[in-house]
Amino acid sequence: MQAVKTANSLAVYKRALRLMGNRFELSVVGDNETLAQAQIDAGIAEISRIEKLFTTFADDSQTNRINQNAGIKPVQVDKEVFELVARSLRISAMTQGAFDITYGSIDKSLWNFDVNMKQLPDALTALNSVRLINYRNVILDAANTTVYLKEKGMRIGFGGIGKGYAAERAKTVMKAARAIGGVVNAAGDLTTWGHQPDGSKWTVGIANPDLSNQVFSYMAITDMAVATSGNYEKYAIIDGQKYSHTINPRTGLPVTGIKSVTIITTNAEIADALATPVMIMGIHTGMNLINQINQVEAVIIDDQNRLYTSNNINLS
Repeated sequence: MQAVKTANSLAVYKRALRLMGNRFELSVVGDNETLAQAQIDAGIAEISRIEKLFTTFADDSQTNRINQNAGIKPVQVDKEVFELVARSLRISAMTQGAFDITYGSIDKSLWNFDVNMKQLPDALTALNSVRLINYRNVILDAANTTVYLKEKGMRIGFGGIGKGYAAERAKTVMKAARAIGGVVNAAGDLTTWGHQPDGSKWTVGIANPDLSNQVFSYMAITDMAVATSGNYEKYAIIDGQKYSHTINPRTGLPVTGIKSVTIITTNAEIADALATPVMIMGIHTGMNLINQINQVEAVIIDDQNRLYTSNNINLS
């Protein structure tokens, strides 16, 4: 565990590890290392619990039981799983299907975003690859807490919302353990509370989409969450055009025109869930959506490095 101490005896204690297939870093502010370590342990335990619940890499997870029974029967799940599915469907409706947890149904054999990818599939093949993606075919029964996928072959996955949900839950658990301030960083999707030991807000950098290890701009935040979706980590260049690994669920083709979308709001789950759909919706439609939602802001960088910001953004 790393600690950064200040004159007032408060310190930031940090620990990084791999969870949910991603790098998580948990930080807390405190004056007692033993207590800080216990608080971080509690956050890690919560993320591990969520991973077991929502993973698609374990046959006995509730997510996989839903998928295995697609087109067959409803599956009873924990209230927590049911409610995350329900919130996901509401975001799908809000984003006109740009966010869709049934993305797991996509035919992944078409896509290999690396230097060997030389051409896109034709439009009809691409469209066919996403034919089972349809959040409207997820049927919920609140009385029995069941989830039913109407079509055989449908699959749900929480890759677009799970990291944010886990980060937010870890924050809640660590605050309950009396951590007065901290940050949970889930592979760049992060949530904050309290202040740094010197009383200042947390400084968050927006990655440069051309040089992801460099910072494009900074923000000072507390009790806020930030999530970024971008094409700088995984993409293909075909005939001089850069294609994001993000697939539009309506067309089956990769997104173009936007390098990155950063969402700033009060909840990491919402930030995580909105970053990718805004990228899919495009600059003007996506920003119009964001400007209609209270306490949600966005920063978009397009392929020509032009910057677009929603209302009330303060960048430095």
